[in-house]
Amino acid sequence: MNEKRRGQLTGIGAILAEKNIILTGADAFTEKGFTQVPNAVLRGKKLSMGAKMTYAALLSYAWNDDYCFPGQQRLADDIGVSRQTANEYIQELKRKGYVNIIRKGQGRPNLYELKVSRH
Repeated sequence: MNEKRRGQLTGIGAILAEKNIILTGADAFTEKGFTQVPNAVLRGKKLSMGAKMTYAALLSYAWNDDYCFPGQQRLADDIGVSRQTANEYIQELKRKGYVNIIRKGQGRPNLYELKVSRH
């Protein structure tokens, strides 16, 4: 399914068509895009609900890359929790091997490297 075509991954539209899922027309819920979360994260019993939501938000920021760098306040605002709670969820993801955190320092946001496989 993740076949490469001329060095690029197959687009989400082709994958959805292959799965017989048809999305037509944007509405208030889809006009700004959507995020596909790996089932291992979504259904994983070792992650809290907040950590799962945090992972999904990080994935949404990293749509075209394997990494992202949102500020913790932006992440907290987007998932509806305090900055401290968002940081706790990030630390949970780090401890359990779903995220690698690269600290940039000097008031710059951290770089979050997302892991879709924990091998």
